Amino acid sequence: MGDPASIGPEIAIKALLNPAIYAICNPVLVGDAGVFRDIVSRLNLNIHIHSIKHIHEAKFQPGTVDVYDLDNVDLTTLKFGEISAMAGEAAFASVKTVIDLALAHELDATVTGPINKKSINEAGHHFAGHTEIYAHFTKTKKYGMLLVEDNLKVIHVSTHVSLRQACDLVKQDRILEVTDLLYHGLISLGETNLKIGIAGLNPHAGDSGLFGTEDELEILPAVEEARRRGYDVEGPVPADTLFSKAATGYYGGVVAMYHDQGHIPFKLTGFKWNAGKQQMDSVKGVNITMGLPIIRTSVDHGTAFDIAGKGVASPDAMILAIESAVQLAKFRASERATERKSDYEPA
Repeated sequence: MGDPASIGPEIAIKALLNPAIYAICNPVLVGDAGVFRDIVSRLNLNIHIHSIKHIHEAKFQPGTVDVYDLDNVDLTTLKFGEISAMAGEAAFASVKTVIDLALAHELDATVTGPINKKSINEAGHHFAGHTEIYAHFTKTKKYGMLLVEDNLKVIHVSTHVSLRQACDLVKQDRILEVTDLLYHGLISLGETNLKIGIAGLNPHAGDSGLFGTEDELEILPAVEEARRRGYDVEGPVPADTLFSKAATGYYGGVVAMYHDQGHIPFKLTGFKWNAGKQQMDSVKGVNITMGLPIIRTSVDHGTAFDIAGKGVASPDAMILAIESAVQLAKFRASERATERKSDYEPA
């Protein structure tokens, strides 16, 4: 569901208005059914909300949206576009519930809507975002945020930390870790171009130490070790040229050193602002958490509090996130089938 005061419930409902989604998966929304009924009423949508308490009760029929109902939002006090502990608690509960359902093998994959970190923290859950929540409750130590949109596939060495901390986290071991996560992510998404570009941290990738030493002391050794391990990598490549090449498909994937280094070029590619209408025409981009024992994809945009409840939010990113989750689930299923087959083959 995402944050109930955000565009999360709206884009979830709009995504499931697309019959093509039901052709590729059996979708279930997790959250407060009352919130979804309110959205349907506000937008005058011809769709029925079917409240369930167990996955086996779902109908999986176009025109009927199955909602695993947590019944935890007071609509009389909920206000669109406002931070609140109630909304934060509802958003957190929906995330925790899908994690539990996936770990129990009741779901093949999970897809998350946007949450507000301030609301989550006001509810007493001190996490920097979805990625950290998933890592905590799945007991995952090595993970990474992978962004996917058309030719750009970007993983990050660090994400939700200060820029000062981000520089300190540029270490050889972590760069190798996310390079490995990216490589396996590209394979699981069905990509054939496995060439990886690794960004420099400093301007001009440090320019031989003139503008910082991290590129020479941490990034370059990681690149050299990755090559020894058999990866097709280049780097450190100055970020101001790396992403222009990646956008053309030259690299199958890119390792960014910190949050904004990867997110800014990514969103320039996927987010289309209409100056005349003063709104987004399209918001594309999928966020995948790599390294988890369960599948998690997400929209790569925020809560958009300024347009919440107005009916103008684009479901493009949510549809792409669902499609990516299906692709990842199919790949994981094929891997397991191969493993089972090998178990029965004679030595």
